[in-house]
Amino acid sequence: MAYAASNPVMPTALKILIAGGFGVGKTTMVGSVSEVPPLETEERMTVASLGHDNLAGVENKLATTVAMDFGRITIAPELVLYLFGTPGQHRFWFMWDDLALGALGAVVLADTRRLEQCFASVDYFEKRGTPFAVGINCFHGRREWSTEQVRKALDLGAETPVMLCDARDKESSKSVLLALLDVARAQAMARTAALPGGTVLPG
Repeated sequence: MAYAASNPVMPTALKILIAGGFGVGKTTMVGSVSEVPPLETEERMTVASLGHDNLAGVENKLATTVAMDFGRITIAPELVLYLFGTPGQHRFWFMWDDLALGALGAVVLADTRRLEQCFASVDYFEKRGTPFAVGINCFHGRREWSTEQVRKALDLGAETPVMLCDARDKESSKSVLLALLDVARAQAMARTAALPGGTVLPG
């Protein structure tokens, strides 16, 4: 028994994607919550991006993610999240299938100034049956649309969390992650309820 009491808790590691369109704040969110220096693959934008990247609404953006972002956050001693930020530009979407392998769920960031930028992410996760939550990134404190207006515009059911957030703020970003864990846990429990010994997320 003495050995069992001193045996450290081995945390469950879960993979979460941070997705959304170009320039919605994915790199910022990963960096705001990561407890380790985040891995970023941002490169300076050049004239080569002209005609490929739509800068409407983010004209001052100088760099863009070309592969992925990576960070880690400990939710509880028994639960660690590994965060993978996806590239937003269409020409890098071929990487999404690899990044999505083994992912528990995703956060889809939305910018109400360019809401159409997150349509592809919503469609992608709906088709894969991947649980996701929508975080409305309130740039510079702007809150032109309510959560229900965004839910209606994206044609989302009541089971999908839609929340206002600030990707620059750790606690705000963490609240979206916790909402995602809740919906992923509920879906996992529903799938395994009839299976004795089925594994669900730790509470």
